[in-house]
Amino acid sequence: MHEEKTILDIIVNPHVVPHYVSFAVLASLILIVLALIFRASMKLIPRGTQNLLETVGEAMLKLSEENIGHHYGKTFFPLLATLFTYILLSNFMGLIPGFVSPTSNINMTASMAIPVFLATHIYGVRAHGFHYIKHFVGPVRSLYALPLMILMFIIEVIGHLARPLTLSVRLFGNMVAKHIILIVLAVLAPAFVPMAILGLGVLVSVVQAFVFTLLTTLYLAGAVEEAH
Repeated sequence: MHEEKTILDIIVNPHVVPHYVSFAVLASLILIVLALIFRASMKLIPRGTQNLLETVGEAMLKLSEENIGHHYGKTFFPLLATLFTYILLSNFMGLIPGFVSPTSNINMTASMAIPVFLATHIYGVRAHGFHYIKHFVGPVRSLYALPLMILMFIIEVIGHLARPLTLSVRLFGNMVAKHIILIVLAVLAPAFVPMAILGLGVLVSVVQAFVFTLLTTLYLAGAVEEAH
């Protein structure tokens, strides 16, 4: 399938390095450079961009601590803040002419959903040890309830395996749909309609970044909480 031309095609061969890989690397480099610049220019009284970044950081920290708890909230805060800012920047890239949104490729979204899935169970086992299995067998645990426990275990395993699929497909689907709508409306009404859709694209980009981060937060919270 023919791919649209991007600004990186002049330095990266898209047949060797796919667009979603090159722009994913570009998004990472942008975040690293901006982080170094902002760290060097931080002031005691935040102003402008620093104020915005601190607001986003505090919102992510609050989301983490309120849903996961004070102890694990601080542990998972770097992961959640990184996911949110990275997905948000990747989503915004698709709104700029000559750029491609890395999150509009299923391989890219899966590369974030699978580590989240693995981290959920790694920290669950670390927090509870062998008792982590209690999260999969339901609230009733007795010899008479063994058939129900087996059924609950199967249902829970299927539900957990579906999590990385739903995380990756949801983000991927919304980004592709936004991109297609922008192209179609730009052809039909190039002067006015795309401006409104561009505003909607910004909203969708923010919402989808937050939804991915929120679901990750809830999955981690369910893994480290005590099973009752």
